[in-house]
Amino acid sequence: MVTKIDKRRRAELFRSRLLTAMTQADINQSALARGAGVDRSTLSQLLKDKGARLPNAQVVAEVAAVLGVSADWLLGLSDRPGQVADLIASAISMTEASRTMIDDKIFAWHQEAAGYKIRHVPAGLPDMLKTVEMLRWEYAPSLGKTIDQAIGASTERLNWMRGARSDYEIALPLAELDAFARAEGYYTGLSSGIRQVQLRQFRDLHAQLYPALRLHLYDQRQLYSAPVTVFGPLLSVIYIGQNYLVFRDTDRVTAITQHFDQLVRAAQISERDMTAYFDDLIDQVD
Repeated sequence: MVTKIDKRRRAELFRSRLLTAMTQADINQSALARGAGVDRSTLSQLLKDKGARLPNAQVVAEVAAVLGVSADWLLGLSDRPGQVADLIASAISMTEASRTMIDDKIFAWHQEAAGYKIRHVPAGLPDMLKTVEMLRWEYAPSLGKTIDQAIGASTERLNWMRGARSDYEIALPLAELDAFARAEGYYTGLSSGIRQVQLRQFRDLHAQLYPALRLHLYDQRQLYSAPVTVFGPLLSVIYIGQNYLVFRDTDRVTAITQHFDQLVRAAQISERDMTAYFDDLIDQVD
């Protein structure tokens, strides 16, 4: 929120910011006047006038466009000098999502957020906790003969992520784990051996790594979540299939963090009951 200021103070701020923008753009009065289509004398008077005079909206808009800053910033209505289109572009972006375990973009985000808490709602089960055989079953159809190379590269990255000083909170719908244990839906045809070993790995890793790793199991009938990851206070990423939708502005990162916190509050299985829960799932595998 911008603080209301009087006209004289706003005029002083305009002159100060105009001079700052000219210096940063390495442009003199003559060049700015030509680019903005205003008389040089008009521009000179605006810079020298110590009163409360402000230029009209057209002049402000043209000058701002030449200097590559926003008119609102020049007038003290915003603290961000960037133009609106540039601010939106830097705050929201879309990037391609590869069909692999840990692609370069995901790994770069984890590196950027090393030391911060990572909050994650995976599209299925979390790749960083999967066994090699589970990864092979899931990704071999799309990766073909390169599956072994992909698993080797991803295993190194997953190990880096586990030791990157970041705490991980992972929220999973109970229905996903139930479907996995029963080999239903997406997991149809998955052998009982792979399912049992995978469930034991979930159980054991949670027991070994807690509290650096926390699992939150929620009822999807009560609260739904799209696949999303929040990298500390830096960015949040929503997975939409072939692309990631990336937000870096504080308001959206905060909103998605609060959404994750709702999933945590809705968790149906307590931390002390997690081992027993996985033991029960393992017993259901046939």
